[in-house]
Amino acid sequence: MTQKPSKQGEGVSRRKFVIASGAATGAAALAGCTGGGGSEETESSGGSSGGDSDSGSDSGMEETESSGMDTSPLESGGSSTVYPIAREASSYWNANRPASDSEYWPHDEYGIDTDLALADYWASLYGYEPSGEGEPPFTVSVALSHSGTGVEKVRDGQLDLGNSSGNVEDELPDRESYDDFVDHVVGVDGQPLVVSQEIADAGVEQITGDQLKDLYKGRISNWSELGGPDREIQVLGRVKGSGTRTSFVANVFGNPEEDTTVANRYGQNQRLAQAIAQADNAISYLALAFLDTDGVSPIALEWEGTTYAYGDDENGLDSTDYPLSRDLHMYSWQGTSNKEAAFLNMIFSEFGQERFVAPNNYFTLGARRLEEERAKLPDQV
Repeated sequence: MTQKPSKQGEGVSRRKFVIASGAATGAAALAGCTGGGGSEETESSGGSSGGDSDSGSDSGMEETESSGMDTSPLESGGSSTVYPIAREASSYWNANRPASDSEYWPHDEYGIDTDLALADYWASLYGYEPSGEGEPPFTVSVALSHSGTGVEKVRDGQLDLGNSSGNVEDELPDRESYDDFVDHVVGVDGQPLVVSQEIADAGVEQITGDQLKDLYKGRISNWSELGGPDREIQVLGRVKGSGTRTSFVANVFGNPEEDTTVANRYGQNQRLAQAIAQADNAISYLALAFLDTDGVSPIALEWEGTTYAYGDDENGLDSTDYPLSRDLHMYSWQGTSNKEAAFLNMIFSEFGQERFVAPNNYFTLGARRLEEERAKLPDQV
């Protein structure tokens, strides 16, 4: 999926195209297209990132378009793992601070010679004119649900970018073809194993791969079996449809649809982290961005003779061999528009990786991978 196909004319947004196409089938078909995406969680807005929700809203269709460019809001949504990256990037984009604000927009530090405001600069590379009023050429909103919802809604034309922490092939396993999805990898998550602080304090520092499998198959039920206190184990996880869960079971069991046995499932990483912290006997997998939750402690994983531990210089979670490592995705549909490319290109810059990916405790992409990701974008004007 490294081709650079163009979407239908930049003067027509995807939502307008979807609505126009659906008009022939009547209002009922339109209502079905813009309905909920089957999320098992209440979806919340991205705050400073635009306050929109992952609801398939058509609010952007009344936006005016200048110079043949689509200036309706860019709508992104899905994975709670990718959410911190997208939220931070959208916050910077929507603020569109001037080039003189070197703390917020330090373009000189990255070899960028411009007098344009932040969003104006990145959008100008794809043909957008600065508004001249401090506003970005288009706004970006980010909604929060989970990966399955993100890839479904970008497929159905309800989102521009579908955020997913799992591969689309695993999230939508019954499709015959995935050629219409364009996979934009924005960072890497070395998914840690975590326990309640009380369990770490009791001396549980690591488990083996076989023990991990037994835990999620219900074959180990007491911490005393793992060198801990005589206390029942509360095994927690994410809901089905979550990219975090999909990646975890695919990596551990070799099958993204593997059944697991857990006490409770949570729709978002934030809620899962809180549940672990509030318990005194829990274990789970988690996205790295939520590892700083008070009451949550990482433990090491011994896998096929190698022990991987958070913060280890040699065998840390950023190791390419770490078995629970996974890419973080923003999917576009049927090519990548100039509007989508402008926002993504900002994330694929050294500036974007250092400002949006690294501060959220994720691993940035190396030079080779960034070059591969930029090659998927349309040519700059």
